[in-house]
Formats: sequence, C-alpha cells, structure tokens
Amino acid sequence: MNRRRFIAAAAAHGLALTPLAAALAACGRSGAWPEGMAEIKWDRDTCARCSMVISDRRFAAEMRGGEKNIAFKFDDIGCAVFWMRDKQKDYPWLAEAATRFWVADVTSAGDRWIEARKAQFIGGRVSPMAYDYGAIAHPQAGAIDFEEMRQHILALGR
Repeated sequence: MNRRRFIAAAAAHGLALTPLAAALAACGRSGAWPEGMAEIKWDRDTCARCSMVISDRRFAAEMRGGEKNIAFKFDDIGCAVFWMRDKQKDYPWLAEAATRFWVADVTSAGDRWIEARKAQFIGGRVSPMAYDYGAIAHPQAGAIDFEEMRQHILALGR
C-alpha cells in the first residue's frame, strides 16, 4: 500500500497521524523540477544510453516528448547528444520544437535546470562519461552554445 492510501485509510478510520506518518505525508517530489520534467531518482534511475546509474547531479539531462510524453534520462550531456543522433529514426519527435530537453546547471547540485538548447556549456569539467561539458545559464568567457558543444561531442565519435 502506498503512503497516500495508508494515510487516507488511517484518516477514514479516525486514526490520528503519528509523527512518522506525518513525516511520510510530507515526502513527495523533491528538488526543483521544471514544469513537465519527470523526477530523476538519484542513484536509482539509469542513463538511457549507457545504463549507468545517474548519480552526479551536476551533469544530468532529460528529454521528454512525443505522443506519449516519454521521458529519457541521461547521466551526461554527451550521452544525450549521441542518443539523439542514434534514435532519430525511432523517435522522430526528437526534432520537434515541442520536445522538452533539460540539463542540470553544473554550478548547482541538481537544483537548477536549464533548457538544454538555450544553455551555454563550459568544457574542462570531469563528467560521468568523460564528455566533460557542464551547462550554465548565462554566457561566460570560454562558454559555447548547444550546437557547438554538440558538434564537439559528435566529433569524438564514441
């Protein structure tokens, strides 16, 4: 039985909420997830491309779209770039403007998310799959845009 049904059943039977039940009731989606983004369950969800557990909150990414609003999660922006290239035939909606694509702000701990195509990327970071780009919201010296970062990653040929 999930916690919401448990709490509802307890309330329906006149049982007072214990401190533990009250604490469980307060649990829910944690983090500052943008509207429409599926929650990433840190250290449990795996990357759609490499199947590595998504742990480093600074480099995570997510894509969502299509008729069924499918979410794909990634541990590194490089995995997302290659996955997009490799899955274009399977998911033609990837090229649509309505497709949502977020990347974590490398300066946060997974608390801030940026539209990936509008983000700036700085190299020289140590990312989970060694593509070594981190996203930032505003331009700074040495930062490149999404398309330039994408070209750099695809040139690696992994």
